[in-house]
Amino acid sequence: MTETPQDPFAAAASFNAGVYGTGQRPVRADRLTEATRRLLQAAGSEAEEAAVVADHLVEANLRGHDSHGVGMLAMYMPAIAAGLLHPNQHAAVIGRSGPFLAVGGGSGYGQVIAREAMDLAIEQAQQDGLAALSLRDSHHIGRVGSYGEQCSDAGLVALAFVNVVTRPSVAPHDGTRPRLGTNPICIAVPATQSTPALILDFATSAVAVGKCRVAMGKGQEMAPGLLLDPQGQPTRDPGVMFQDPSGALLPLGGYLGGHKGFGLALMCDVLAGALASAMPGTPAHQNSGRVMNNMFAIVFDPARGGNTQWAANLDDLVAYLRDTPTAPGAEAIQMPGEPETRTRRRRLADGIPLDGATLAMLDSLGRERGLELGELLG
Repeated sequence: MTETPQDPFAAAASFNAGVYGTGQRPVRADRLTEATRRLLQAAGSEAEEAAVVADHLVEANLRGHDSHGVGMLAMYMPAIAAGLLHPNQHAAVIGRSGPFLAVGGGSGYGQVIAREAMDLAIEQAQQDGLAALSLRDSHHIGRVGSYGEQCSDAGLVALAFVNVVTRPSVAPHDGTRPRLGTNPICIAVPATQSTPALILDFATSAVAVGKCRVAMGKGQEMAPGLLLDPQGQPTRDPGVMFQDPSGALLPLGGYLGGHKGFGLALMCDVLAGALASAMPGTPAHQNSGRVMNNMFAIVFDPARGGNTQWAANLDDLVAYLRDTPTAPGAEAIQMPGEPETRTRRRRLADGIPLDGATLAMLDSLGRERGLELGELLG
């Protein structure tokens, strides 16, 4: 028997810090991965799936994207109980035509489905030079940058557009009520001898919903210019995103440049939703207890483009940019992906800082499934 669907955003923000307090404590990555793996298996995942999802979530934490890390389990567990997330599904090819590849996910864990779908696109791009991937019917796929890294590690360029089908969270530019998802975009370019891989990964909203959840867990306000309350007025209270009716995130660019973020978000809904999956973020497809992702990705081999000097040209461009005089307080010009690499190195050494609400959530979800995770999380 399935449970009544719960608003996924509210589910992810409903835990109080309790005995863990409002501060942060570092948890070793290997311990957090093991705790997450055990929890996923207890919730029905086979060992291989549990390992893939756990690794993905903890990797998001390691790279500083806590909004897409282990805190997402508070959303996933109720979705399983409600029959909206189906463990142990795999990517299924549902269509091929020339460079076009369509893959269905069966509402499975997006971390597994998107990884397998991207493997198929990589194989096709390595063989033919190009793949245009449409991924449909997948539960939340997590940090999209990981799939860009998957392509760059294979020596390929990737452009990915993702739409989010759930309760809307982002207001259109000049609007006061949410109508769009946070709809991320990722562009990845492989490394050269002199330049690390470039991984650009960002939401088309001014901030991710998960960052509001993280701020709530820490008892912090959001920066100005990111949120509207349910009446359409500016606010710094992250809790407005977990109310009914909810507030709204502004599109990327805020009040002045929001038309750019709105345009990008709209095109994610067009490319990944209306065109690739026939599932745009419209009321007909929204469900307060479901979070679905669809993705349209173009993956190609840069060596097939006719420019054999692309790597040298890229190195020249990056060297030119790095030679820019820096603003006061800045140490160096950073390329996309470099902050995440630096954060990962630091968190592997010092541990992943988790707030009390996230620790309490993991402990509570574990106890509900007969697990004692305190030793791993302590």
